[in-house]
Amino acid sequence: MIAQTKNSDWDELSAKIVKGVNKALRKMAEKSAANDGNLVISDGKGNVQSVPAKDILKNLPK
Repeated sequence: MIAQTKNSDWDELSAKIVKGVNKALRKMAEKSAANDGNLVISDGKGNVQSVPAKDILKNLPK
């Protein structure tokens, strides 16, 4: 029972961290998009790309 409580605490903390990171990413993209800026991202294969912030903002959760 104690182990389950600890796991649920960790799950709750993880969910809060992910929510905060997503909020920060959205805020960064919004500020960059307002200035017609680009953001540097990785395509998942290790290649670095500069992409317009407006394009990234379209794919971020609200």
